[in-house]
Amino acid sequence: MTPPKKSALGRGLDALISTDLVKTQGSSSINEIPVSQIHANPDQPRRDFDPESLQELAESIREIGIIQPITLRKIAEGDYQIIAGERRFRAAGLAGLKTIPAYIRTADDENVMAMALIENIQREDLNSMEVALACQNLLEVYNMTQEQLSALIGKKRATIANYIRLLKLPAEIQVALKNKQIDMGHARALLAIDDPMKQLQLFHELTKYGYSVRMVEDKARQMNEKKAKTSKSAADDSLAPLGRQLSKFLGAPVKVKSNAKGAGCISISFKNDEDLARLMQMFDRLKKGPSCQDS
Repeated sequence: MTPPKKSALGRGLDALISTDLVKTQGSSSINEIPVSQIHANPDQPRRDFDPESLQELAESIREIGIIQPITLRKIAEGDYQIIAGERRFRAAGLAGLKTIPAYIRTADDENVMAMALIENIQREDLNSMEVALACQNLLEVYNMTQEQLSALIGKKRATIANYIRLLKLPAEIQVALKNKQIDMGHARALLAIDDPMKQLQLFHELTKYGYSVRMVEDKARQMNEKKAKTSKSAADDSLAPLGRQLSKFLGAPVKVKSNAKGAGCISISFKNDEDLARLMQMFDRLKKGPSCQDS
C-alpha cells in the first residue's frame, strides 16, 4: 500500500524549494534576467522599504554590482516573480541595471509566501509586525499549528506565539512597533495588561518619557496589582449581603470572600465551645434534611 503523501509544509524548506532550475542560459545555476521581466510578489511579507536605505544600496550596486543573486520563479514565458530579494531588485532598478543575476526555482502559489517569509526571517529583514502578519497568514492559509510553523521557519514555538500576540495590541501600538518607535520588549510588556485602554495609557507614557523595557514591565505589573485589588474589593462588597443573610440564619458572624478568579471562602465565627456545638447541631440538621412524620 502506498503511504499517504506528506504536505510540503511538513517536510521543511527542501520540500518547498525545488532544486530543478529552469534553463534559461546554458547549464548555469545563476541567470541574468531582464529587470523588465521581473514582477514583485503580492504576498511578500515585507511591506516597508526605506527610501534612503534603498538609495544607499543602489549606489553600492552601481559601484560593485549585486553580490547575492535574487531568487525567482517562472510564472510564464518571459515572466518571473520574486521569491526573495525584492529590496535588491528595487535597488537594481534605481541603479539603472537592465538585467539582474537570479536563481530560478520552481514553486507553486501556495509555497511562495512561505519561502519568502523564511528567507526574510533568516536574513532578519522584516520588522516585528511584518513577521507577525506573515506568520498569522501562514497559519490561516495552510491550517498549520504553531509547532509546524516553528519547524518550518526555524523559530521556537514560544517565539512564534509572541509574534502572533502582537496582533492583539491596539492599532496605534502596532504602528509604533512597525515604525520602530518601540521595540519588541516594550510590546511584550504592554501585552501583560489585558485592558486595551490601559495598554494605550502606558504606551503614551513610555513614548513621552522614554521608558526602558524594565520600567514598562514594572508599571504594567503595578497596573495589574491595582486592578486585582480593585476587583477583590468590588467582589467582597457584592458578597456582603450574602454574609449578612448567613449571619442572621446561623446566629453567628459570617464573612464571605472571593478572589479575582471567583474562588473564595466562607468563615463563621463562634464565641465558645457551646456556640460551636450549637452550630454543629444546626449543620447536622441541615445535612439530614427535614424530618418526615409517619402518616
